[in-house]
Amino acid sequence: MSKYSTIVGLDLGDRYSHFCVMDPDGEIVEQGRLRTTRAALLRKFGAMERARVAMEVCTYSPWVSRQLKGYGHEVLVANPRKVALIYGSMRKRDEIDAESLARLARLDPQLLSPIEHRGLHAQQDMAMVRAREVLVKARTQLVNSVRSVMKSMGYRAVQCSTDCFHRKVLLQLPAVLTDALAGVVTMIGELSAQIAVYDKMLAQLAQERYPETVLLQQVTAVGPLTALAYVLTVEDPYRFAKSRSVGAYLGLVPKQSQSGQSDPQLRISKTGSRLVRRLLVGSAHYIMGPFGPDTELRRWGLAMAERGGKNAKKRAVVAVARKLAVLLHKLWITGQVYEPLGYSDKKAPLAVAACDETNQVPFSATTAGGSD
Repeated sequence: MSKYSTIVGLDLGDRYSHFCVMDPDGEIVEQGRLRTTRAALLRKFGAMERARVAMEVCTYSPWVSRQLKGYGHEVLVANPRKVALIYGSMRKRDEIDAESLARLARLDPQLLSPIEHRGLHAQQDMAMVRAREVLVKARTQLVNSVRSVMKSMGYRAVQCSTDCFHRKVLLQLPAVLTDALAGVVTMIGELSAQIAVYDKMLAQLAQERYPETVLLQQVTAVGPLTALAYVLTVEDPYRFAKSRSVGAYLGLVPKQSQSGQSDPQLRISKTGSRLVRRLLVGSAHYIMGPFGPDTELRRWGLAMAERGGKNAKKRAVVAVARKLAVLLHKLWITGQVYEPLGYSDKKAPLAVAACDETNQVPFSATTAGGSD
């Protein structure tokens, strides 16, 4: 039973949010709705006695949870994927959802599988990463559209990187498609230029505000963007008792459905940040690709891929991404020098602001990842 004299379930909505105020005995004291605005929340919760407030994660939950915490309340942000009482209900209404949240928060907060939102500054910086991601997706769609239209007319666009696609494809654009595709190609060039601007801004942001990203970039295939997105997502590395837990946090471990003698092999859970997971998988592809340098991580992944079986290469790439996530966390919390091919007798401290250790030692992927 809750130690708070007031428990509140808050079902956040686009314009209005429904609330249910409950006492420690489970009796409903008040129900109603309020506008989802800062002013309305201040009027309702600003002068309220310290309470436990439960809400589901949504677009509004980051700033609403920060505002309510500022009033001194304990805020629980429920993971909706793990609260079947709400998403699986046959009588799903905002009022009922608010009451269900309050009752779960009264009995045991762990029933809500609460999550922790990133801080305000981290959210602002992550918005820049996501803005770049939107431009990249838009450019990819436009490039694919140009290639598709040219193929349908019997032509084939040049094979090149996306950054220089707009320049090279203009040289081979057939006259019959100039009017149709010239504007699209021009837009691709403008998007590429804007993406380059974002890349410079993010690299500068990582260097000035998050010096720990230098530690992560010791690993081949981990650039400023991947390192920054990883740091902003994990935010506090010490909330994980073990580095191996980061793989599960980012959805890179298989789901489980064990019952009796049945324990089938399932796909990865894909929980957590989709963006960071995609970036880590992309890094894993490079590590195992033809241009990846010789490292323990590469050798381990290639050995797994050679075991054969259906989709062995895909599973190996995901396994390398999971081990990479663990390795980055370990480098972050220890400040050690990464040794691509194992231990070395030579100690070489890495001079970055994020490291206070003076006796750093080389660190390998095998040390971080264990043997999965």
